[in-house]
Amino acid sequence: MSNFIFTLHKDFAFGQNYRNKFNWRTTFMIFLALLLMLGGLLIINTIYAYHTKHIDSNFLSTLWYYIKLLPLFLSASIMIGYGVKLLTKIVDNLTFSLIVSKGMEILVSVAIGYIFLKEIPNWRTGIGITIILIGFWLLKGK
Repeated sequence: MSNFIFTLHKDFAFGQNYRNKFNWRTTFMIFLALLLMLGGLLIINTIYAYHTKHIDSNFLSTLWYYIKLLPLFLSASIMIGYGVKLLTKIVDNLTFSLIVSKGMEILVSVAIGYIFLKEIPNWRTGIGITIILIGFWLLKGK
């Protein structure tokens, strides 16, 4: 586990290869990448949570709901895609970018679940998130 933390630490922030490239532009680009991913994930998860809570199970009303929201789906997909692309370009590690994206997606899902469905996270939620992220890292790791 400590090797995993050291690897992320070295690849992301203060490693020998990264130290020379670190300046205010890279900080801004990291912030922009995270903001894009967060915005896209919030849009998509909010749409699905609202549908679960407020839309009838009638097919035509559901279809009309999703047709009206196609521009939001498109913009959210582009935001997530460019967020992952920018973060990958900065850290030069797609695995790390996907782990960050997946972690943000899980945390956004927990937050949206609390806001819309009044599901209160507990210690089991934290353990589950940790297991999911470790499993995703093992699958995507080298």
